[in-house]
Amino acid sequence: MSDNSVSLSRWLIEQQRTHGQIPASLRLLIEQVARACKRINRAVNRGATSGILGSLGSENVQGEVQKQLDVIANDVLLEANEWGGHLAAMASEELERIHVIPHRFPRGEYLLMFDPLDGSSNIEVNVTIGTIFSVLHLDEGVEEVEARHFLQPGRRQVAAGYCTYGPQTTLVLTLGQGVSVFTLDAEQGSFVLVQEGLRIPESTREFAINMSNMRHWAPPVRRYIDECLAGTEGPRGKDFNMRWIASMVADVHRVLQRGGVFMYPWDRREPDRAGKLRLLYEANPMALLVEQAGGLAIAGTQRILDIQPTELHQRAAVMLGSREEVERLRLYHQEYEASAAA
Repeated sequence: MSDNSVSLSRWLIEQQRTHGQIPASLRLLIEQVARACKRINRAVNRGATSGILGSLGSENVQGEVQKQLDVIANDVLLEANEWGGHLAAMASEELERIHVIPHRFPRGEYLLMFDPLDGSSNIEVNVTIGTIFSVLHLDEGVEEVEARHFLQPGRRQVAAGYCTYGPQTTLVLTLGQGVSVFTLDAEQGSFVLVQEGLRIPESTREFAINMSNMRHWAPPVRRYIDECLAGTEGPRGKDFNMRWIASMVADVHRVLQRGGVFMYPWDRREPDRAGKLRLLYEANPMALLVEQAGGLAIAGTQRILDIQPTELHQRAAVMLGSREEVERLRLYHQEYEASAAA
């Protein structure tokens, strides 16, 4: 790395000192989350050599089989962030209830939510996985933090990001003023700035979706994919490529870097559930990042960041990425709803 490289800590201080974007407490919180991600990265890298691969045989609150690394990553994030004095409480995809900061530690003004290890089904096959996080501000005057205080629409996030554990360990972050990318420099032991002002191309020829679920999709999604598959002879007049890693952080990272659309829509197998992905731990932070990079993120006709949560582990349909394609998806949903209501 160059001697002029900018570390995450230096970059955050500059945002605080020069640009006045963030208070010191939020800067310190982001630094603490990044340190936790470095610890998780070391655990992931050790893999089978440390005997921590495989499942525990237990299920989390989502009804999913927990991997050993799921629990390790969750514990690392809890332990790393509870003592710093920046948080009032945390919520995790792996925990049924919120984790209130113990009384022996000072209480801060922020709420932290995270998916400790997204894509953990890919651990054994050495595919990129990652950590997703979101930060909210606790309303003033709250004495006892409860789950309801986390139920804020995504547009109220003060920060969001993710860290990928793959060929490179990459931290992607927004403080509400654009998207910045940092790569872990193993020699320095710190995240180093590699990209600022990340922008998603407005048009694309790529989409990411689990095609095995096609028969279960709603008509607007099926219409969109059918048109993509029709290629140059179809109504879109161009060929599309499909990319699907089955790890949200990896799929969305590709979309952020080179454009595309990531979709995990509602399907008929569970008609009463809005979608598969978790609104607070996955959809909201990724939607904020995508919008800050010039893209769009919707759940059918509705903007994801405008959804009012009603449950801690609420799920949502997710369609996000390049603006032109997501606008088309929204139009197809609007037309379908209008025809159904006629």
